[in-house]
Amino acid sequence: MRTRVGIIGAGPAGLLLSHLLHRQGIESVVLELRTREYVERRQRAGILEHGTVEVLRASGAGERMDRQGIPHQGVELRFDRRAHRIDLAAGTGGRSVMVYAQTEVVKDLIALREQADGQVLFEAEALSVDGADTASPSVRFRQAGAEQTLDCDVVVACDGFHGIGRRAVPDGVLTVSERTYPFAWLGILADVPPSCDELIYAHHARGFALHSMRSPQVSRLYLQVDPSDTTDNWPDARIWDELDARFETESGWTLGRGPVTEKSITPMRSFVAEPMRHGRLFLAGDAAHIVPPTGAKGLNLAVADVTLLARALSHWHTRQDETLLDAYSETALRRVWRAEHFSYTMTSLLHTDPAATAFDRRLQLSHLRYITSSDAASASLAENYAGLPVV
Repeated sequence: MRTRVGIIGAGPAGLLLSHLLHRQGIESVVLELRTREYVERRQRAGILEHGTVEVLRASGAGERMDRQGIPHQGVELRFDRRAHRIDLAAGTGGRSVMVYAQTEVVKDLIALREQADGQVLFEAEALSVDGADTASPSVRFRQAGAEQTLDCDVVVACDGFHGIGRRAVPDGVLTVSERTYPFAWLGILADVPPSCDELIYAHHARGFALHSMRSPQVSRLYLQVDPSDTTDNWPDARIWDELDARFETESGWTLGRGPVTEKSITPMRSFVAEPMRHGRLFLAGDAAHIVPPTGAKGLNLAVADVTLLARALSHWHTRQDETLLDAYSETALRRVWRAEHFSYTMTSLLHTDPAATAFDRRLQLSHLRYITSSDAASASLAENYAGLPVV
């Protein structure tokens, strides 16, 4: 097989890149290890930054998002049993975020690639990337028991933290920076209307909690737990009781309860591999960087990466000029490190570290009170939360 751009991974990054390239007249093939059903049902992020929303709209991928997504003009920080609203729009000159699940973004992008007769090969396991440092890289993959080779001008690895893309870079080329956090998130989906109009980030002595949503009928909620914990230790009644305790307010706010349809525990880490390019192999999304989910940056960073890369590939395709490709890694990493810092700050601010001292806990509360009482501090949080311009 032969194509201009070989893309490993049919998550939002790989699919959006393929879609953006198609709009520029650049052929691509997407290889995805999993089935289409699995990819379309995989639960991940649900908060789209202002810039991500604009990219999807401009590319023709935002029609269903605009009908079914839930715009949010603010978020709530809850601590000391009191609620404090951060006005995103006021702090950013009108920018906001959109609640629209990653699963739905993926469905929309697959449908668009299907309409355009794009090649998205499911159950196609990428085995190796060969010749990344030559002008003719290739991806060896297995589908339906048969091995094939996809010859490309460029390979883009959008295959996540555990994919083969980053591992194809020779030893000694990448510099890795990482941090592992001493807590994890227990996340649930519940068939109950959200108990809030905007997301609630709660700091509590017993641990962090987050109230989010996936639709007007489905709530998404999280609890800070120990990384070694298991869902077996968390029957539904215990989860709801603990959420009640961490969200409690002086005003008597009530959390609605409903059937729990999904339950999982996710460890938390920060990770950056740089540079995000080796020869004709480019890394994008989780293949290059991971952020703790507190800042809602993972999906949005992936969108920013491939938007930048699509523009660079188009420039190369139309002008035979590699200037933007050469700048891709450095340009993308400036945004990545800003998002890493914001996500680290939100995580450190809102979670209860088991090793924290009384002094540490008082610093957290002082910082929270400053953010919620200072226009400048709340505007800074709003600017980072709603997201910097994509390019």
